[in-house]
Amino acid sequence: MAIDITDATFQKEVIEKSMVTPVVIDLWAQWCGPCKTLGPILEKLTAATNGEVILAKVDVDSCPQVAQAFQVQSIPAVYAMKDGKIVDGFVGAQSENVVSQFIKNLLPEPVVVDIKALLAKGDEASLRQALAAEPSNENIVVALADLLIARKDCAAALEILKTVPETERVRTAVAAARAAFVPQDDFDKQLSDLLVRVKTDEDAKREFLELLEKMGPNDPRTGDYRKKLTTKLF
Repeated sequence: MAIDITDATFQKEVIEKSMVTPVVIDLWAQWCGPCKTLGPILEKLTAATNGEVILAKVDVDSCPQVAQAFQVQSIPAVYAMKDGKIVDGFVGAQSENVVSQFIKNLLPEPVVVDIKALLAKGDEASLRQALAAEPSNENIVVALADLLIARKDCAAALEILKTVPETERVRTAVAAARAAFVPQDDFDKQLSDLLVRVKTDEDAKREFLELLEKMGPNDPRTGDYRKKLTTKLF
């Protein structure tokens, strides 16, 4: 994320934003050859942080107050600001590897997630935290699905189980979710009434299909009623 800065916006766009997100300040000018080499590198690498680092571009010819505040003597000059304070910087064009490390130093330390400990806790908050860290972990997915099934949230359980490859353990969990499913509607009655008319009544067929769409693929009854419809029609 790159922002063009002026003397008037420096306080808001750089100092204030640095209280929340690290800001890289690129002091440059149109006439500066090395600036044109360094600029695209800074833009590419800060963009790769997906908003975790902001790039503030300061044209020293257009921003004399900012240039004076930094006591600019040579450009390109690059500074890193966090919490309203300069924490790092360099002068002159640098290689992409050097700039990459400069930006990495500004990123927050990665959060280490103890999957085993979260699984051992077994509550929904812990399991969802583990799932966010390892979304394809079958142990986590099945444990969370079991918890959802136990509280009769079978549709949510089936949705989560679809995110991992089908194994014997996953199939068992899917079967448990379908068996525990308790309808909270009168779709069964509506579908049964419509089923006897679908072969000769296009309106009944359309209503039947609309109800299946409303139920969605996670409703265990959807597949069964689609089979019944096929049998009735053909």
